[in-house]
Amino acid sequence: MDDEQAPRGIDPTKAHPARRYNYWLGGKDNYAADRESAAIVASAFPTVRLAAVENRKFLRRAVTYLTADAGIRQFLDIGTGLPSAGNVHEVAQAIAPESRIVYADNDPIVLVHARALLTSVPEGRTAYLDADLRDPEKIVRHPDLLRTLDLGRPVALMLVATLHFVTDDERPYEIFSTLREILPSGSHVVISHATDEYLTPEARAEADAANVRSGVPFRMRSRDEVLRFVDGLELVEPGIGSVVDWRPDEPVDERPSVEEVSMLCVVARVP
Repeated sequence: MDDEQAPRGIDPTKAHPARRYNYWLGGKDNYAADRESAAIVASAFPTVRLAAVENRKFLRRAVTYLTADAGIRQFLDIGTGLPSAGNVHEVAQAIAPESRIVYADNDPIVLVHARALLTSVPEGRTAYLDADLRDPEKIVRHPDLLRTLDLGRPVALMLVATLHFVTDDERPYEIFSTLREILPSGSHVVISHATDEYLTPEARAEADAANVRSGVPFRMRSRDEVLRFVDGLELVEPGIGSVVDWRPDEPVDERPSVEEVSMLCVVARVP
């Protein structure tokens, strides 16, 4: 997109995670700053576009499992990103049309697209919240969420490729705890998160430096750090691991390596 066409409230000179992710997925809803930030990250981690694609595939498989096997009919997807093929409501409602989905993101461009494209089938319902993960109280108390979801019934909390944008000083575990508190028994949590566990020390240092230069705060976390989010919950098989290995539907020889993707994931049930 042309910087001169930026909607009100958007600074096109500053990279945003949702628009950068859109670029990696082949979309056109991004600005030069987003593409420049993406190039800086790719200079240290050349397979980052592949990681974005594989993360999206994981989201589809996780939502399919939750809807078809776990019986979930309500989803809260935070850090939605710009709409593309295979959004949560599309996957869930194709299996169970009565499914209800609330999306939340903090980019005005996502807001514009969401209202136009995140439309529900008649049997179900979708809503979109203009809200930031860093303000979980706004999300859990939002009237549109309360009108759309029945918090007395199980909900799937989707935090797919979002928590790594919350740095340690922004208290990610406290944020998660606030969101976790609204989930009744039988709910599920879905997390995918960038990790440096598959990187060499040299590659890890290069990636950290590139993330700083990219202008988008970013914090890769270890397996133990990701598991801390779901402490006390019941892990769904196969537990925590790479997104490429979570209930895959492609043969091993057709999947990328865990090193190329460097993304952990976990699905957990609220007891």
